[in-house]
Amino acid sequence: MYGYETYEDDWSRQQNDLIRKLEKAINGEYSAIQCYEKLAELAPDEKQRKRIMEIREDEVKHFQRFSQIYTSLTGVQPQPKVTEPCPDSYSAGLELAIQDEQETVDFYLEVTDGAADRSIRKAFRRAAADEQNHAVWFLYYLVRLKN
Repeated sequence: MYGYETYEDDWSRQQNDLIRKLEKAINGEYSAIQCYEKLAELAPDEKQRKRIMEIREDEVKHFQRFSQIYTSLTGVQPQPKVTEPCPDSYSAGLELAIQDEQETVDFYLEVTDGAADRSIRKAFRRAAADEQNHAVWFLYYLVRLKN
């Protein structure tokens, strides 16, 4: 069997890749949860503060779902960490949020395309749709702030 990959090797490589992507997603959601709480505190009015906290709740749901998937695949709980600091100004926070949400949409759709398990594809597809919606809200608030 020299020079030939076995099915088990291919499957193991795919699982390891999925686990690495789950770790990235978990850390990204964890970072967003922390940042959006700070962003909500900086919001100029109650309506924006409330919407940002609703977005934060979506991120909590994503974090929990991805953590469940991770635990089911690895047998251990993830150890999330903040991967990017949150800016101290509202406008800079909105700009970071827009960019992060858009990049996350692309990443989650990539994971969706590569996942063999239908429930994993569904979780990432749903999260991608939520992230796109979040980006629109953050862009709306940034445009209002700049005008």
